[in-house]
Amino acid sequence: MQHPTLRHSNHEMFESLRRWTGQGLLKEPLPVGATVAAMAAAGVEVGLCAAWYGPQGPLISNDEVASFVSQSDGLMRGVAGADLTRPVQAVRELRRAVKELDFVALRVVPWLWELPPTDRLYYPLYAACVDLGIPFCTQVGHTGPLRPSETGRPIPYIDQVALDFPELTIVCGHIGYPWTTEMIAVADKHAVFIDTSAYTARRYPRELVEYTRGRGRRKVLFGTNYPMITPAQALEHLGDLDLDEEATELFLAGNARRVFTL
Repeated sequence: MQHPTLRHSNHEMFESLRRWTGQGLLKEPLPVGATVAAMAAAGVEVGLCAAWYGPQGPLISNDEVASFVSQSDGLMRGVAGADLTRPVQAVRELRRAVKELDFVALRVVPWLWELPPTDRLYYPLYAACVDLGIPFCTQVGHTGPLRPSETGRPIPYIDQVALDFPELTIVCGHIGYPWTTEMIAVADKHAVFIDTSAYTARRYPRELVEYTRGRGRRKVLFGTNYPMITPAQALEHLGDLDLDEEATELFLAGNARRVFTL
């Protein structure tokens, strides 16, 4: 999830998402209390609140995320962003975010940079994530915003990163559609996980639902991509997935607690 700034929510690249969701431009910053209320309404105990860094600078900075977390009554934990074009400074900033701001992961959105996860600029950050003991979070699948989708392919990109960094935990957001079968294969092969952010339960691909019911029950994590989708909207059709009690607990909480050390 993210708690948005105006420069994030109102960016022109999200026009397609605003069209799909019926959300308009924000006139003023969204209060943290509104996000907390949306989480509480769905019984969310912890939300991973992500920074957003791109070539033109931070749309949501690490320090802004830290401020939102401090106002969240303990419901949010921070996920860092980084400037890929300045790798040494990016590693230093990641270390600051983890050690001083108590962030629990790094997230980089490849389509924002138009650089696949195998690009050399990511590699110092992967090594830092392993050293810090935190997951690397990223986006897989097609790109909803008006940007190219190629960087979201699980194979070859996530597969190769996991081969190069076998100690790195990777969390792949947005399911991987239309390459969901590829995403499942990569998750089976490596220390790679799938999160369902940006999809409501009734839109999960059939193969992902079957994977979550069975051998992949320890590999799939619930997500929302809030404020695009609220937690209540994302959970509305959860019962239709026919998950057993163990799979439901792992999907909604247990896997995230283990992967992010919450």
